[in-house]
Amino acid sequence: MPRVTALRASGRRSVAVELDGRRWRTLPLEVVVRAGLAAGSELERQQVRVLARERRRLAALDVAVEAVRRRDRSEQDVRARLERRGVPAAERERALGTLRIAGALDDGRYACGRAEGLARRGYGDAAIRHDLERSGVGAAEIEAALEALPLESERAVEQARRLGGGLRAARGLARRGFGEDVVEALVAGAEETEVG
Repeated sequence: MPRVTALRASGRRSVAVELDGRRWRTLPLEVVVRAGLAAGSELERQQVRVLARERRRLAALDVAVEAVRRRDRSEQDVRARLERRGVPAAERERALGTLRIAGALDDGRYACGRAEGLARRGYGDAAIRHDLERSGVGAAEIEAALEALPLESERAVEQARRLGGGLRAARGLARRGFGEDVVEALVAGAEETEVG
């Protein structure tokens, strides 16, 4: 069995490991601690397995954290990113679980933020629902996000104003996912105003 002859700090969170007097690897500090490496001890097979497992776990977690570092993402999106990076299924689920526990991954929060952003950009409930479904958000989270928005009819009036009113606005509202009943009510209201 090789013997750990030295553990030296290498950066803030890394440790250079020497085996039998030769530099072997630089590992994250957390991995070294979890494997129980100590200078003067033999590197046992069990420790090598723990090192490999912990390196995979930490690499998966790093990818997942990087995905949500700048903005909220859906769980499905983060899972797909991990899969594209070749992270094994078990490690993907562990990384996602860790992010959920830490509060960094929350489909409900993602849905509310995404719905609010799309509503500000002039989209109706159907378009917002479709976008969130495509992101893998569950039905309950989607409904909660839509309920938190101002009424679709109020948003439609504002968007119709921006589009100049009339049939052009009605077509624009329909393209942006506003409900048929909302568009019809706006067109009927506009016609009554013109006649009256």
